Amino acid sequence: MQLKKVRLEDGTTTIAICRNNQWIPLSPVLHQYQAAGNSISKKMQEAATDLILLLMHRPEIEMEIQAILKFVQDHPSLSMPAIRPEALLPFNPLSFRDFMLWEKHYMQSKLGLVRQFKPAAARMLTFYQKLTGKPHPSLKPPKMFYEVPVYYMGNHIQFYADGAEVRWPSYSQFVDYELELALIIAHPIYNATPEEAVKAIGGVAILNDFSARDTQVKEFFESPFGPVVKAKNFGSSLSSVVVTADEILPRLESLSARVYVNGVLWSEGETTGMAHSLGEVVAYATLEERLIPGEVLGTGTLPGCAGVEIGRWLRPGDVVRLEVDGIGTLENRLVKD
Repeated sequence: MQLKKVRLEDGTTTIAICRNNQWIPLSPVLHQYQAAGNSISKKMQEAATDLILLLMHRPEIEMEIQAILKFVQDHPSLSMPAIRPEALLPFNPLSFRDFMLWEKHYMQSKLGLVRQFKPAAARMLTFYQKLTGKPHPSLKPPKMFYEVPVYYMGNHIQFYADGAEVRWPSYSQFVDYELELALIIAHPIYNATPEEAVKAIGGVAILNDFSARDTQVKEFFESPFGPVVKAKNFGSSLSSVVVTADEILPRLESLSARVYVNGVLWSEGETTGMAHSLGEVVAYATLEERLIPGEVLGTGTLPGCAGVEIGRWLRPGDVVRLEVDGIGTLENRLVKD
């Protein structure tokens, strides 16, 4: 099931469900459903305007949702208010943990950073690979990467909607895109097993974790806190469409993705080859921490889906479009004051 938050012509917002390529705004439909003599539960009323509540309540209101969608199908003459052509954040994240799940992305990104900012070291790494046919051991992730699904805490306040202009950070010359998936927590969970943890994922969206690469390198070598402060926290964006977990999780490890910059294909990637399962990812986040509905967990970048991996860099004014099969698209323009 595809969901998004929309604004109607009267300025109010509601959650919409995609059915047969048509977005059905729940709030006005519920009024007509009730006017036809049907009852609506309180949970359904709450869910009509709050995507996180819809994901939370879905087990209890699924039959109501299907009945409402059938009502729309059986009454093609229903009055549907116009939906304004603006993309909204589907919800405001309560927190943002960003993981790293692909070894290939780590190695390709590290080599890309070395090539750009440490060219002498890059020549040595390239010579080693030509000599041995293998990447240099220094490019491999540290041991902890393989032991647990590592992550950092990002800035959940600085999320941009699909279509929004993202401000270029004043302190960076090398801004990069990173195509990721966002796992949306829909149920409270604490000290969970992987089997319990995966059930707390209510939906999946597309995430662009923008990165200031020159700042990242400086923080990596000079900051005691590492390369995830100003290098990352100036902005991320989230797709307007959220796909419910039951529809996307069974095939989450076989999705294809693409990145276009100004309409030109720059990157392609796939979700295969994660170092840890999604159950392990969420379970690790709950280790002595409570997760609540509305928190977001990023998967980390799909291999090949960051400019640093292919040696290409964004410029102010560029339009970055991410596409993930089965979910949709996310597009933002970078602007500089």
